[in-house]
Amino acid sequence: MTLVLDASAFFAEIPLDGPMATTPSVVGELADFHAKCRFEMLAATGLAVREPGDEDLARVDAAAVRTGDAGVLSGTDREILALALELSAVLVTDDFAVQNVAHRLGIETRSIRQRPARPIRWRYRCSGCGRYWQEPGDCPVCGASIKRKLK
Repeated sequence: MTLVLDASAFFAEIPLDGPMATTPSVVGELADFHAKCRFEMLAATGLAVREPGDEDLARVDAAAVRTGDAGVLSGTDREILALALELSAVLVTDDFAVQNVAHRLGIETRSIRQRPARPIRWRYRCSGCGRYWQEPGDCPVCGASIKRKLK
């Protein structure tokens, strides 16, 4: 089974074997010497660096909206999810929002150092009047900010 690696996989000393892939934006996030060395070592053993397709990015965006994680996913997060979807791969990440969207898309995930995330549903509640809404922003009733809250 192919593994799609998030940046956290390059910062940890976990054994990885088999076919692996990541995105150029993940490689761009590798700032420290250790992570860059780990990337070079994995690249020498066959790690593929590739961009996901637009169709899979659109599917990730739609799933992120449904889970309530669209506002917290970075461009890199979207890309690794889309690549895992495209390759029917296992996603290696410690990011809970990424894991939540992956669960929604049927992508298997593997945690590195954190406990595996369970699927989460978010609600949005006004910090002023306490009313619940469908999305974050400013409350149309009282004008206070609407915050994401665990359901």
